[in-house]
Formats: sequence, structure tokens, C-alpha cells
Amino acid sequence: MNPYSPRRDLMRRLADLSTIGLSFAASVFVGFGMGYLLDEKVFHGRTTPWGMMIFLGLGVFAGFRTLYQLAHRKDL
Repeated sequence: MNPYSPRRDLMRRLADLSTIGLSFAASVFVGFGMGYLLDEKVFHGRTTPWGMMIFLGLGVFAGFRTLYQLAHRKDL
């Protein structure tokens, strides 16, 4: 089989595109989880909504940053 066949190229592109949603969701969940753990385990609930909101915002920012980087890749 030719390593540069159209089917192989299509599958590679689909694999690259499927990472877009997964990377955004993972960034948001990691940010939320870090904020939750920081609030509940480190500060014992004294800063309950603030750590989650700050780290959720950072996770959303990281997700959009990743989307921007993926959108500007030269090989897509």
C-alpha cells in the first residue's frame, strides 16, 4: 500500500481534527479540577467558589489557546 494514499491522508486529517474537541474539553476539566482541589483540599473550603472560578477561567483560556494553535498549524 502506498504510504501517501488519499485514504491514509484522510484518516490522518480526521485524527488531527478529532483532537480539537478533546483538547478543549480536557483543558476546561483540568482547570476546574485543579480549582476544586485547591479550594477543598488546600484551603478546606474557605475559598470555595473563587479557586474553581479562577482555574476554570484559566482552563477555558488554555483551551482557546490550544484551538488557536491548532487552527494556525501549517499541516492541516
